Amino acid sequence: MSYANIGIIILIAFVISVVITKYEIPFLRAKAGQNIREDGPESHLSKAGTPSMGGIAIIIGTILATLIGGLIWSAKLVDILVILFVFIGFGLIGFFDDYLKVIKKVNLGLRAYQKFGLQIIISVALAVFLANYSDGSTYVYIPIADTYIDFGIWYIPFIVFAVLAMTNAVNLTDGLDGLASGVTALVTLFFAVAGIAYGVASGAYFCAALCGGCLGFLVFNKNPAKIFMGDTGSLALGGGLAAAAIVMKLELLLPIVGLLYVIEALSVVLQVGYFKLTHGKRIFKMAPIHHHFEKCGYKEVQVVKAFWAFTLVCCIIGFVII
Repeated sequence: MSYANIGIIILIAFVISVVITKYEIPFLRAKAGQNIREDGPESHLSKAGTPSMGGIAIIIGTILATLIGGLIWSAKLVDILVILFVFIGFGLIGFFDDYLKVIKKVNLGLRAYQKFGLQIIISVALAVFLANYSDGSTYVYIPIADTYIDFGIWYIPFIVFAVLAMTNAVNLTDGLDGLASGVTALVTLFFAVAGIAYGVASGAYFCAALCGGCLGFLVFNKNPAKIFMGDTGSLALGGGLAAAAIVMKLELLLPIVGLLYVIEALSVVLQVGYFKLTHGKRIFKMAPIHHHFEKCGYKEVQVVKAFWAFTLVCCIIGFVII
């Protein structure tokens, strides 16, 4: 297990993702054109019809590269399969939601209770498995203190919350060209390197593969985007990232390295809560917060690059901590 292995896996996933994305664009353009929010930034109206569901390429590239790396360099197969189970499971939830919205033209897609219910089922399955059958059991690693704490009966609800929070935070971040794919590429690169440092090959290889998959997709997703990942991609990204961090016992680094995800989600929570409490007043011009900056006059590319830079700083802080 070495950093060279990580580089090779990233390259494999990158190539697969680029090739699949290139060929899925014309197919999805005819089948899955994206609907754009009428109350969103005016500059987004020109994106109507851009093919969505492109996250399929990220998922396939990540799965293949993870399995190739795991088989060649003998990672713990059980851990890889657990991570891929969550990754694929959340991807399927997003796929069905996208299928209903962009192909069947059912505006709401999956109902909120359906989407959230399926997410809970997968999250609980992960938590129960890890609590009863994994080496780490119910212990959670505290990076700064360099110690483990047994969460006991609180482990399962803690893990379920972590997965649900991260998954939906990543989903909310996916609103600008290249934002979610670029930010996730940085965050997963951090966890890939951290996984090697802590000797957890399975999680490291998956994160490397997900990093490569995101970078390959970013080739076509950067502004002006030729394709969007849709919920197919964003839910898979969040679920897979959370599962990998949890398997590596580095879940408490998620809100630090992925602080941008947290801010995006909090901006929505605060906006909705304040709107209801004040009967129509708003904190932000629009939520999630990336749209607020657009409404303030910043160009989409400026916002995306600033958020990438912010995430890079968070990753550096993460390296200092570990």
